[in-house]
Amino acid sequence: MAQIRSVLVTGASRGIGEAIAKALGRAGWFVFAAARSKERCDEVAREIVKAGGRAEGLALDVGDVTSLTHALDRLKDRELALDGLVNNAGIAISAPLVHPSEDLVEKHLRVNFHGPRRLIEAFLPEMKRQKFGRIVNVASSAGLRGYKYVSAYCASKHALVGYSRAAADELAESGVSIACVCPHYVDSPMTDASVKRLVEKTKRNESDARALLAAQNPGGCLVTVEAVADAVVDLMGEGRNGWIVELDGSASRVIEKR
Repeated sequence: MAQIRSVLVTGASRGIGEAIAKALGRAGWFVFAAARSKERCDEVAREIVKAGGRAEGLALDVGDVTSLTHALDRLKDRELALDGLVNNAGIAISAPLVHPSEDLVEKHLRVNFHGPRRLIEAFLPEMKRQKFGRIVNVASSAGLRGYKYVSAYCASKHALVGYSRAAADELAESGVSIACVCPHYVDSPMTDASVKRLVEKTKRNESDARALLAAQNPGGCLVTVEAVADAVVDLMGEGRNGWIVELDGSASRVIEKR
């Protein structure tokens, strides 16, 4: 009988994370769908089970150390060694370069970088011991280049990509792989929020605002959540250590591999 591998997916209550959780469920992983909304994660888990997979909802705020500790304790209670980790949860708040609140930068780093880093450090020792582990960080094209009015977001995603590059070198030959997916604008709730801000600031209608964001993708259209999920499943399944996959709205492009 084939071994059931377990994976924790953060930010799994909606959008990209939900798509990733469901895709991994279809691929045979036991999925812990985690996010701040336990109720919504339980719903996602039920949908995975209904489709023939195995899943469980988990409350987790990656930017809160106490919440992270409680989630880790919950996983220990289940007595399941975690084989995979998808760090997807994140925030993106726009602001001018010189912003009156220093907490804006700290909050982005806390959620987008330190949250994933803490989870990796929590699970990595056991993954190395068992000589098997799959880690995928959902970063962004903002981890590869800069964008106006989101310097804090870009800084946090650059940190995540840089950390992943260093970790991939250190983990070579260990049986544990770490990779990044870097999508441009995705047709997701996060982009919906960006569209809303554009409508408010520019007085464009929603359709025009969405088209403006899509036009900024090299492929000329928004990346689908399914495309991101497919890239994650591939990286997890093949254990592609050190890969950085950019999704630009037309096709995936591997821009780096160890």
